[in-house]
Amino acid sequence: MKTELERWQQLGNEVMAYGQDLIQAMIILVGGLILIRLLFRYLRPRLKRIIPRESVVSMITHGVSVILLFLVVTAALHHAGMREAVVFRVLALIAIGVVGVIVLFRPLLPSLPFKVGNTVEAGGLLGRVEATTALNTRLRTFDGKTVFIPNRMILNETVVNFHFTPTRQIRIAVTITYDADLIQAKTILTAILARDPRVLDKPAARVFVLNLTEDGVEIAVRPWVKNADYWRTRCDLLEIIKLRLDQEGIPFASPRRRVHLHESALEGAPAGKAPPPQGPEMNPSTPIRKGETA
Repeated sequence: MKTELERWQQLGNEVMAYGQDLIQAMIILVGGLILIRLLFRYLRPRLKRIIPRESVVSMITHGVSVILLFLVVTAALHHAGMREAVVFRVLALIAIGVVGVIVLFRPLLPSLPFKVGNTVEAGGLLGRVEATTALNTRLRTFDGKTVFIPNRMILNETVVNFHFTPTRQIRIAVTITYDADLIQAKTILTAILARDPRVLDKPAARVFVLNLTEDGVEIAVRPWVKNADYWRTRCDLLEIIKLRLDQEGIPFASPRRRVHLHESALEGAPAGKAPPPQGPEMNPSTPIRKGETA
């Protein structure tokens, strides 16, 4: 009983002797972590204004946060009574161990097929990657929604990374009527692509007849642009092509259908009654005008 009492007394004396230093060390550690978090919450938006690339901003913030965390932990352990040499040795051993584990097991760990800042299509959603963790990926869609996609879903499904390659091909199909001037239409489309500075020279843009459909001649327009210019260039080209072809009098093709009435349908009708109307015009010899559906 006396021995147990002596142990409790010794523990109380140690708490009285070192408890204040431990409490202060904990305050330094917690306060330092909070200050680091507030500091980067304040600096991150300002770094984005200076550095447009999200990946570079993330690399800088993570590197600086590791250095500041090292200093805070060192100050807390030193205030708790550890010698500086011992603190540096312990932290150095921890850092070497972490680096060794990463080097050994990194090739065995699955990696996500994109980086922060890439525009991707993953999990049935299209948007820009804002952040990644070990469990999920934060995606910002183009209509302003923030979506968290589990990484296991991403690794098990097809992912389209629109920033994996520096360029992308715009695919536009223009269908004109058969009586329109095909050569003139191709010349106009080629000139439109040549005047747009965002269209790349290599690979060269192409304009060619893609198909002869029931409605008209389908012309393929295939320019190459940078990934960052894709959507705006595509929308601008669609508008310019529409206005220019209208100006030159080249009509766009529209769906056309021709309906014929057979005599068997008339024979099956009751005497004195005409069959119910089937379309805007019942005379089989009259052609259906463009744009009408019988």
